[in-house]
Amino acid sequence: MNWAFLLLRFAIGLGILSLFFFSQRFWHRSIWRASANFRSQSLRIAVRILWLAALAMIVLAFIDSVRMGHHHLIPRGTFLSALLGLWFFSALFAFLAVKLVRGLDFLWSRIRKRVFPQNLSPVQSVKPIVRPDTPASVEQLLDPSRRYFFRAVTAAAGATPFLGAMYGYAAERLNYQIRRVEIPISNLNPALDGLSIVQLSDIHLSGYMPRAQVRRAVEMANELGADLAVVTGDFITGASDPLPDCIDEIRQLRTPLGIWGCNGNHEIYARVEHAAQSLFAQAGMKLLRQENALLTFKGAQFNLIGVDYQRERTNEGHKRSTLANVEDLVRRDMPNILLSHNPNSFLRAAELGIELSLAGHTHGGQIQVEILDHRLSPARFITDYIAGLYQRPLFAPSGEPVPPRMEGYSEAPKISQPANASKGMSSIYVNRGLGTVGAPVRIGVPPEITLLVLRRA
Repeated sequence: MNWAFLLLRFAIGLGILSLFFFSQRFWHRSIWRASANFRSQSLRIAVRILWLAALAMIVLAFIDSVRMGHHHLIPRGTFLSALLGLWFFSALFAFLAVKLVRGLDFLWSRIRKRVFPQNLSPVQSVKPIVRPDTPASVEQLLDPSRRYFFRAVTAAAGATPFLGAMYGYAAERLNYQIRRVEIPISNLNPALDGLSIVQLSDIHLSGYMPRAQVRRAVEMANELGADLAVVTGDFITGASDPLPDCIDEIRQLRTPLGIWGCNGNHEIYARVEHAAQSLFAQAGMKLLRQENALLTFKGAQFNLIGVDYQRERTNEGHKRSTLANVEDLVRRDMPNILLSHNPNSFLRAAELGIELSLAGHTHGGQIQVEILDHRLSPARFITDYIAGLYQRPLFAPSGEPVPPRMEGYSEAPKISQPANASKGMSSIYVNRGLGTVGAPVRIGVPPEITLLVLRRA
């Protein structure tokens, strides 16, 4: 058993719980202190009672999120559940932002005292006048402008996450974007040139993703007139979410070559991998689970492979290879397209000679900010393949560095071309997904419906 890995997981979990606890404690104390300044006692009591009621709902929502089962203390899909989700997200980041500003304030005061000692400071020459009924605050009297500045910055830092969360929930979360991407495939049969694939991913039908919105995405996908439809995992978020409803909406996709899919990690968490496979079959679709299918388009064949979510570590923390037992499914006489929810399987897919991988999982990070011409995303912590199109040489060893970016985000380091690079390039497209996990928010990463068109390289 890998004790170091288990200890790391425990430390990360404890750190996250501590952040949530201290953020809620911070806002509890802030609201309590602010209400103490109200002149009206009845108003003060009313505000505190409302806050305690809200705090009780927050605790129930947290318990709801960690307990297993199909019954929830707070009904899913209601405005209250969405509001609580927004609060958790906003309160945490607002707490961190306020603490950051206060840390900068403390650091600046320390630096200022060293650069301008008190006995040499020009403002010290003016003796402050202190009224008998006012407590003396030397720092505020000596430099009130700095204090007012940091107060304003602190207020802005605390308010920004709340405003951003409301924008991300109300505006970008359901702002579906259609992305058309041409994928170069080496030695592609001329008959397959122009084959179009519509991809949906990470639907996460749940309280934050109503069925009507999935139907809207399916209708938009049908308007693209694709030849093949694929759904790359995470149909739902948890065990209590209605998987049959999601599958019933997916079956409305209309393409000549049918509807194909693979399981994601949330199907594993909810323990519905087999149920998803059965529902797909009942709806006349196919969920590929470590298996392949030969499809024909304009007289030419291509090989479609699908796998369940590819874990990179065992439960004990030991590393393991992705795409185990997939090598026998790869064809050498026709193009191979892999449906794998986890984009980190791309290195092994390229090594096996798979020409195109389609993935999701990352949601593009859900939140993206640009600083100094670099786009920063939380997904960077789990993968180098955040969103969009990437390539690396076919049959390149999986130990090689990350390939150059093809579209979106900042470029990754280039890799040396191996001797077999003349055999072409392997590509992966990482879909940004439709739904959300955690906070029902998207900022800078709108949900995506992708139309992929194969082209001869």
